[in-house]
Amino acid sequence: MRILDQDNDRSVGSVIIYLTNSEAAELRDSIEQMLAAPIGRHEHVSSNDYAKEITVCIYDPNRLEQFDERSKRLILEDA
Repeated sequence: MRILDQDNDRSVGSVIIYLTNSEAAELRDSIEQMLAAPIGRHEHVSSNDYAKEITVCIYDPNRLEQFDERSKRLILEDA
């Protein structure tokens, strides 16, 4: 697992995410879609008012060609 704080461009070790029922359902549906798709696909889960967003993806550390350089560094170095 890797967590990137995009606002501060740094790796994060722990987060708490508070979701409404509809946001949790959207996250569940996004994960199901990713599990059925090729590795590297990502999904965006937005708050009900679209003010906040979670981006989630499934990765294989041996197949990173579809990721940008920042994401590769996070995955490989957790930095």
